[in-house]
Amino acid sequence: MAQIRRLPPALATKTTLFSTLAVLGIGAYCARSYFLPQAYAESDEAPVMFSKFGFTTLRVQSVKAVNHNTKRLVFEFPDKNARSGLSLTSALLTFSRPAGRWLPVIRPYTPISDLNQQGTLELMVKQYPNGKASTHIHSLAPGDTLTFLTALKGFSWVPNQYPQIYAIAGGAGITPIYQLIRGILDNPNDKTTIKLVFGVNSEQDLLLREELEEYKKRFPGRFEYVYTVSRLEGEKEGLTKGYVTEELLRGVVDGKGEGAKVFVCGPPAMEESLVGKRGILDRLGFEKGQIHRF
Repeated sequence: MAQIRRLPPALATKTTLFSTLAVLGIGAYCARSYFLPQAYAESDEAPVMFSKFGFTTLRVQSVKAVNHNTKRLVFEFPDKNARSGLSLTSALLTFSRPAGRWLPVIRPYTPISDLNQQGTLELMVKQYPNGKASTHIHSLAPGDTLTFLTALKGFSWVPNQYPQIYAIAGGAGITPIYQLIRGILDNPNDKTTIKLVFGVNSEQDLLLREELEEYKKRFPGRFEYVYTVSRLEGEKEGLTKGYVTEELLRGVVDGKGEGAKVFVCGPPAMEESLVGKRGILDRLGFEKGQIHRF
């Protein structure tokens, strides 16, 4: 499910300005329409779609329902040889006009596809109650279009910078965590070890489960995960009942976590319990500089 990342403060304060400018037509002037030819500098390298600020409109190639509130949408590039140009842990700022709204809605979503993949890009989007952007995106069908405003850079990952990382995801927060996991494990030069803790409400909310389990098979000893389900029905192999708690994490963290990096993404209440003042990670011995919150 595409995590609706919180907008950075600077961007959040400018959201209304962006929307107003677009309505006035400035966005149309800057837009790179799917239906218009795009010029690329002559180069042996594949063109990139998100190399600078500016509107990019992509057509929906396919839509697949994952569960009751989540869909996977594949968007096609106008040039089948093009790639996203995004760096690891980046998100895309979407720009949509839901029915009945005068001003557009701007929200960031994290791609789940290989960022170097040519021709397409995939998002996993969870529809939230009264979610303006997510409801609009869920209404899209193959052939429809969605506009992207710009890329948002995330954590600047350097291969092998940390021997061990701990990734803690809650619900919709799995998408930036998954992007990081696949970026590390798909890089033959990166030997980082990863431990994932993924907390959800129900078993059907364990999105990207097949992909995660395939990585565990391919990288035994380097990638491990713990699934914890708060509303688990009965006992099931490979699943723990409950929430992301201090007790659970103490069973995952090696020693005091020295030299490790922790990545966190989930609902506000979960994140606050983990990284707030005297939060769980602090009590486990992690310093502020060891923790990155998407």
